Amino acid sequence: MTDKKIAVVVLNWNGVALLAQFLPKIISFSEEATIYVVDNASTDQSIQYIRDNFPNVKIIENNKNYGFAKGYNIALKSVEEPYYALVNSDIEVTKNWLIPIKNQFENEPNTAIIQPKILDFKNKNLFEYAGAGGGFIDKYGYPFCRGRIFESIEKDTNQYDDTCEIFWASGACFFVRKDFFRILKGFDEDFFAHQEEIDLCWRAFNLCYVIKYNATSVVYHIGGATLNEGNPVKTFLNFRNSLLMLVKNLPKDQLIPILFIRMILDGIAGFKFLFKGKFKHFTAILKAHFYFYKLISINLRKRGFVQKANYYETKSIVYNYFVKRKKIFNS
Repeated sequence: MTDKKIAVVVLNWNGVALLAQFLPKIISFSEEATIYVVDNASTDQSIQYIRDNFPNVKIIENNKNYGFAKGYNIALKSVEEPYYALVNSDIEVTKNWLIPIKNQFENEPNTAIIQPKILDFKNKNLFEYAGAGGGFIDKYGYPFCRGRIFESIEKDTNQYDDTCEIFWASGACFFVRKDFFRILKGFDEDFFAHQEEIDLCWRAFNLCYVIKYNATSVVYHIGGATLNEGNPVKTFLNFRNSLLMLVKNLPKDQLIPILFIRMILDGIAGFKFLFKGKFKHFTAILKAHFYFYKLISINLRKRGFVQKANYYETKSIVYNYFVKRKKIFNS
């Protein structure tokens, strides 16, 4: 263990081009941290590139591609700094990005997780889809953000330049206390990738820990560099994992009625894909539900002792967005 309190941990899988593009700035702007790259059994030149160009970066090599959840869980068992900064390989950091986060952790002992402001690398005046200005969910488990609701992205006009409590923080750039991460046994490995960070935050919320957004730390995210929005695998993971998350975290008296309504809404989404000719996405939703049924008993056993009822920001973001045409968070 070093005397540095922050571990910046970058998960990589066949991302040598992204490492070449973004790792130098992470190193330059992270004097307060020890830098780790976790490699999920890449078959490109990622490992050799790091060894040749950045000998001070610590490399943790996983023996296969375990995805986001298990990939981090395995690696972080050997990372002992008290604060983790889990950073996607397609994130550009900015000067002094770590200092406000470190100060907040040290001054707020009940704050377990923090997200910075996440803007779009390709258009730095816009918020980025994955996280934006901090995440929330509706009653039926649909995630949305300050700055992004479904496909509507807001321009950054400093409207979310604050520090506030949120429901979930984006896994694209996810700050978490080591001790808390280990208390909750990390991410749920059944998720593989997508929404595992929302599940972790929901479990934190149920245990009365606090998740915060801090706009004084800013990063830029490409988004979809590993799995883009048009990939049906992403559709499968998002729909399946969202259902698993509901089973694990909903209050007992709301579990069956909310799951029933959510499945109807998923069916509507599936037929929408079908009518647009996106047959692979329609099939991905069917597959997601099949695997959900397969995993439901396992995930029922993962439920904690407490499920808080006041988890949602609005009853239905689907209704507000598609029927009432409310496209902006502040509306």
